[in-house]
Amino acid sequence: MHTKEEKMQAFGRLLDVLDELREKCPWDHKQTNESLRPNTIEETFELCDALLRHDTHNICKELGDVLLHVCFYAKIGSEEGAFDIADVCNRLCDKLIFRHPHVYGEAVAKNAEDVVKTWEQVKLMEKDGNKTVLSGVPQSLPSLIKAYRIQDKARNVGFDWDKKEDVWDKVHEELDELEAELRKGDADKSTREYGDFLFSLINAARLYHINPDNALEYTNQKFIRRFNYVEQQTVAAGRRLQDLTLAEMDALWNEAKQQEKEEE
Repeated sequence: MHTKEEKMQAFGRLLDVLDELREKCPWDHKQTNESLRPNTIEETFELCDALLRHDTHNICKELGDVLLHVCFYAKIGSEEGAFDIADVCNRLCDKLIFRHPHVYGEAVAKNAEDVVKTWEQVKLMEKDGNKTVLSGVPQSLPSLIKAYRIQDKARNVGFDWDKKEDVWDKVHEELDELEAELRKGDADKSTREYGDFLFSLINAARLYHINPDNALEYTNQKFIRRFNYVEQQTVAAGRRLQDLTLAEMDALWNEAKQQEKEEE
């Protein structure tokens, strides 16, 4: 691992390279906050993919891409006279120090749970902080992640189940209501009840310390692997997926499942 001085030199080198590219490269020179934003989103998802795969080589690579975007936005900010990378770093450090009174102040936190209990209240005390508990949840977050964050923030101020096991009564209640609306054939109410059912399931995941977004993505990847196996075997046999019966597809699907068990 590198020394602190070497890390500072590497960061300075990045800023120097970005300065030169911004000045001499036509593509880098023309970029704006608006033009970079879609790429930032893509780079963030690529980092997430690498994290899920525990791919340390690509985690390092994708972190670099995300860091480039952070520095690029700061570069644009400095050109506009609004802020620079030093302001970004200092504001972050100030925020971290303020939000950790148990480290930099006189507050006491015996464990991580104690830290979480005061986190939202500390944030509400910040000069430029959130005005309400839920205002810090970005509106553009994917709905599943947003639901988890909403519930987690509410929990931080004490709005939660006394016993986690009680959440299952709510899950069953919401499922009953969903099934009732589906039987009636009311599309709008069915959609709303389905949302309530999903929200209760996400709540259950949170209470049992399961990240629902990670859990769903693991299942997505599992389905992709198995379906790809079905398709590959079908093509190898000189057939088309559309020509297979459901029973034939199920048989290949079960082969894929068995293969996964043998590889575990």
